[in-house]
Amino acid sequence: MCQKKLKALPKNITIDGPAASGKTTIGTIVANKIGYMCLDTGIMYRAVAFQALKEGIEISDEAAVTSLAERIEIDILPATSQDGRQFDVIINGEDHTWDIRTAAVNAVVSEVSVYPGVRKAMTLQQRKIAEKGKIVMIGRDIGTVVLPDAELKIYLDASVEVRAQRRYVEDLSHGKDACLEDVVDSLRHRDEIDSGRVVAPLKAADDAIVIDSDKMTVYEVVEFVMGLLEMRE
Repeated sequence: MCQKKLKALPKNITIDGPAASGKTTIGTIVANKIGYMCLDTGIMYRAVAFQALKEGIEISDEAAVTSLAERIEIDILPATSQDGRQFDVIINGEDHTWDIRTAAVNAVVSEVSVYPGVRKAMTLQQRKIAEKGKIVMIGRDIGTVVLPDAELKIYLDASVEVRAQRRYVEDLSHGKDACLEDVVDSLRHRDEIDSGRVVAPLKAADDAIVIDSDKMTVYEVVEFVMGLLEMRE
């Protein structure tokens, strides 16, 4: 099959949505297809949460967590290991790619991301990266706050049951002990916090294209997004 030539690609593409909705998977595939870089900004908040736990910082101590966010060094690099990772996550010079995906981090990352100072520190980093263009940026508030002027905004949604099943299978594939009911409860808790926070709540931008992926395969979602790009003049 001949590949269609894409014209007038947007400078940046944003993909927002709740946890485990497939944002990173879809964003990475689309970015690879069009030669863009993919950045999952949730990694930054996970990195802050992980480092706070590692340093024994109380998650409830907003000032301490904010100070950490302002000094932490986060690098996202091409994957160097064939263990299923999509990239390396380097925190203060050390590889913590899978450490940021633990249940302990899952339990506090939404609380960490609520803090205005943390969001400000991460948003500044994200906007600086986006200035170069040719990036698919993934998160919770990219289309609404970080890059409100992005030409193509996507909101990828799915029911909590479908998302939990996906996360559960992912955890099992990495050899982690997992309970589906616990995963459902965890995602519901994160949804409540992400959608209810005062600063940059999780929601679809007014001009975002909402995709419900409950009954769609990864391939179907990718093809839908590529179709949106092909329709651009």
